[in-house]
Amino acid sequence: MKTRSRRRRIALASSMALPLLLAAACGGSDDGGGGGGGSANEEITLDLAHSYTDDQPQSRCGAQVIAEEVAAADVGVTVEIFGSSQLGGDADRVQAVVAGDHDIDIQGASALGAVHEPIGVVDAAYAFDDAQHLADFFAGDASADLKQSFTDATGVQILGAWSAGARHFTANKEIREPADLQGVRMRFPNSPQFLMNAEALGATPTEVAFEELYLALQQGIVEGQENPITNIVSQNFAEVQDYISLSGHQQNSNLVIIGPVWEELSDEQQEALSDAVASAVEQVPACVEELEQQQLDEWAAGGDFQVVDDVDVDAFQEQAEEYFTENYSGEQLEVYEAIRNAAE
Repeated sequence: MKTRSRRRRIALASSMALPLLLAAACGGSDDGGGGGGGSANEEITLDLAHSYTDDQPQSRCGAQVIAEEVAAADVGVTVEIFGSSQLGGDADRVQAVVAGDHDIDIQGASALGAVHEPIGVVDAAYAFDDAQHLADFFAGDASADLKQSFTDATGVQILGAWSAGARHFTANKEIREPADLQGVRMRFPNSPQFLMNAEALGATPTEVAFEELYLALQQGIVEGQENPITNIVSQNFAEVQDYISLSGHQQNSNLVIIGPVWEELSDEQQEALSDAVASAVEQVPACVEELEQQQLDEWAAGGDFQVVDDVDVDAFQEQAEEYFTENYSGEQLEVYEAIRNAAE
């Protein structure tokens, strides 16, 4: 039985070009169907990368579940995980997946917007009502056009998506309504969609790299930031901020993508990988919710944060929807409307 490794194939490409082409020709399918070109007796190792620590839900209940369930399917596929940005930052890994130098990745929609702008709309403030809305959108027909346009533009498949929790504001003051953001140096990630979110919510964004955010908050370079609770906990932001305001203004998207290697997999291998991703999509939100509730209970009982749970979400949501309706156009507007129309 032949074992194939993506990294090994790349390293030996120049010396083994002809044998590999012959193997591909012999193993290909001529049935004209949508299946890949892999053969039943061919083993392959796929690398799966992400930027999360081992104890975060995206890793424990996401990447690990995918690897374990693919192994249990026994279809000749091994998924090797590289977490904590071992294979580079988000932007570099996205480009590597598109180029076929890296196989599977877990990425936020905004990062994917760098290679196909409309996908970034998934990260629009209050686009999704909750985590279930996001999961249902990507699992159903409403996302079909978006996923196909992404594949047409990049050659990359979206296997599934989950929410890694809603994003909330932290600051040294309470944020209850849009007016409370005025004059606050609020850090937002440096991507077009996140900067649009800042405007939609009434904030003036300050750009700081995530790796430098703790120090920037500690030194007062920025006065607040926004992230899901899982990230707030992992980065110890409670040490340098007084309040967490539960605005829930964005579902923190994680999309599982796979590059051109998808076409090398057999139908059976594709099905096993898709099923494994579907299982992770089901499990991650519950893991996130458990962690979030545990942390909120600790903070409410007198922890480092004062929890502001009476945020005027309706005011923020109405302002955001009006902003995006006026400022999106073309395919971006179509994606936004498809998401909102899919809300129950």
